Amino acid sequence: MSTGLAIRKAQKSGSASAPGEARPRDAAMLWRHRGDEAARAALVKQYMPLARSLARRYERSSEPLDDLVQVAALGLVKAIDRFDPARGVAFASFAVPTILGELRRYFRDCCWDVHVPRGTQEQALAVDAAQRRLTVDTGRAPSVAELAQYLELDVEQVLNAMQASQAYGTVSLDAPRSSASGEEAGTYADAFGELDDRYDLVVDGATIVGALKHISPRERTVLALRFREDLTQSEIAERIGVSQMQVSRLLRHALEQLRILARAEDTEDQS
Repeated sequence: MSTGLAIRKAQKSGSASAPGEARPRDAAMLWRHRGDEAARAALVKQYMPLARSLARRYERSSEPLDDLVQVAALGLVKAIDRFDPARGVAFASFAVPTILGELRRYFRDCCWDVHVPRGTQEQALAVDAAQRRLTVDTGRAPSVAELAQYLELDVEQVLNAMQASQAYGTVSLDAPRSSASGEEAGTYADAFGELDDRYDLVVDGATIVGALKHISPRERTVLALRFREDLTQSEIAERIGVSQMQVSRLLRHALEQLRILARAEDTEDQS
């Protein structure tokens, strides 16, 4: 139901008050100027069907209709309290936008599990409503281009709204998930991977291989015997026929050269 149609229906029902029941403008005058609680209650009773019908426009599977009706009723009460009959505006014309505004605020502030900017929220709700409406009208799901044309939005805006609508509800990581065959496949948390430190080793290894080309063959031999074959300095000295002190100096110099070369290579990559 459009806002204009809702207003016209409310005005029609308001003009046909039951015998003994105050007309909307008269009841509003009594409440505003005399604080007549009975007149206020009569307005609430008379326009609750309107509030309920507006609430149904926003009905979702995740939001109980009773909650939406309560929000719409709150909007109705706010409209009654703010309405000034002296301005000559029909009460329904004032109440409908007030109730709809209260419903939109409810969805904006209370229903989204993840914070989304207000404008994007409103577009997401509009796209959702348009999808349901066009599906009913055409018998099939509308395309993004059709939604964009219907809502007079860019395709990019529709795509952003559809992506944002996924933030409306979330699923617990501990919730069970099903496999393609319909059997339980653990929880959603089980599907998350872990950081593999070996990727860093691959990067470091590639850096070292490049740096090794710039040191002497003798130093490369000493490094291979120490870190690949895991020999002690004494065993290396015996293997290549030098003293342990020379092996220590070769290792220290080779490692220092590798640090310098690796640091220079990282600097080049970043630049």
